[in-house]
Amino acid sequence: MSQSSNTRIAKSSIVLYMRTMIIMVITLYTSRIVLNSLGIEDFGVYNAVGGFIAMFGLISNSLSSAISRYLTFELGKANIPRLKEIFSSSLIMLSIIGLVIILLIETGGVWFLNSKMDIPVNSIRGANWVLQFSAITFFLNLLNVPYNAAIIAQEKMKAFAYISILDTLGKLGVAVSISYSTSERLSLYSGLLCLWALIIRLIYAAYCHNNFTYCKLEFRINKGISKEIFAFSGWNFIGASASVLKDQGVNVLINIFCGPAVNAGRGIAMQVNHAIQNFTNSFTTALNPQITKQYAVGNCTECLSLVFRGSKFSCFLLLFLAIPIFLESDLILKIWLKTIPPYAVVFVRLIIINVLIDTISFSLITLMLAIGKIRNYQIIVGGILLLNFPICWIILRNGISPEYTILVAIIISLCCLCVRLVMLSKMISLSISKFFAEVVWRIVAVTLTSSAAPLLTFFYMEQGWFKLVVITLISFISTAFFAYRLGCSRSERIAIHSKFIDFVNHLF
Repeated sequence: MSQSSNTRIAKSSIVLYMRTMIIMVITLYTSRIVLNSLGIEDFGVYNAVGGFIAMFGLISNSLSSAISRYLTFELGKANIPRLKEIFSSSLIMLSIIGLVIILLIETGGVWFLNSKMDIPVNSIRGANWVLQFSAITFFLNLLNVPYNAAIIAQEKMKAFAYISILDTLGKLGVAVSISYSTSERLSLYSGLLCLWALIIRLIYAAYCHNNFTYCKLEFRINKGISKEIFAFSGWNFIGASASVLKDQGVNVLINIFCGPAVNAGRGIAMQVNHAIQNFTNSFTTALNPQITKQYAVGNCTECLSLVFRGSKFSCFLLLFLAIPIFLESDLILKIWLKTIPPYAVVFVRLIIINVLIDTISFSLITLMLAIGKIRNYQIIVGGILLLNFPICWIILRNGISPEYTILVAIIISLCCLCVRLVMLSKMISLSISKFFAEVVWRIVAVTLTSSAAPLLTFFYMEQGWFKLVVITLISFISTAFFAYRLGCSRSERIAIHSKFIDFVNHLF
């Protein structure tokens, strides 16, 4: 890969890491305020109802991947006329689909909420307002998809970071404002979030209109492009459905079988999941456009090299946070929340394991989308992922403890990783043995060696702030050392050493 591409990825990653750290701190603090303001029961209600609305995201998720893929692919070819057609067609399609979804929510969604979900009597009015406001928020976020995809495809990571941070700060402001309210906090919270979503929607549109010539809506739809995107997203719909049912669908099942208090515990675990996953996504978000663009110009060797490095280094980055959070989750949740919802600690620990496995697949999924031949992939991998929902339904229906729903997800994620490798080996000559040697075994080696010292510290020190600080420092040092010594190839160590020397020389 060219030096300019490496530099672009490095700069984008740094910007996104700064964004992620700021957003992570703000988001975790916001969750604490919201939990304390709403209480465990209403917080669980909000997560359950919001999770129900998010299930409709399976449609937007499948279209989002398709739009991002086509925009990035055509940018690699510098085909501006086709970019204009893709943008306008996708925005019109999303508007129509969004209106249809709102109609479904206003009919079937209202019925399901009031007749099937486990909502306390004193919260039912607030839950219905959450449903209404969440539906509008969903629609506004749906319209952001082409704008967001354009910013990432253009690799304008500073703009992406600034708008994301602004969005997070606005949500913090909403959380603080409801703490001063004396009644109807659940309704007020969802309503203010809806208003803020509208403001962010306008900011995205204004930025893209002023900076990208093809981000101008033309009220005409290209049937050929629409057909391509729908065909691509149609197969992608299977995978998107599986992903949404795995998270939000199981969340609804937990509400039905276990109640809103357990929903609150899972909601907290998902907040931790998003925080540590976003830390890793800073790297993959910067890397993904280059994977697609390299494939678009036929440079398969460098494309595969990026995929290998993306899978490996994203896991190493995740370990910096995963090890201390896994070991000290009980104390961290006590400091963060004061009142810990049921099952929150075990949910957090199991989700961290699941995220580590899924992270290996992120670059593989990007490569699959870049290739574009996703029918068989989605039928097989999506079909396996869809098993999450019925298996979890059986588990919960038979009274088995809810943490087993995440154990199911872990096993299925491992199966899907293996299937992705087999399918890509046939599509683009990806060597499975090489992937295991250069990626999987290095990740396993770094994870085990990096965890040893923090684990010993965990067992031999008394719980408290000092222990948390010591474990965090040891985890950071051991992860950095073993990722460099065991995780990197010789050429990667030379490159890292050279970059470090250049950085030091630049400082002094």
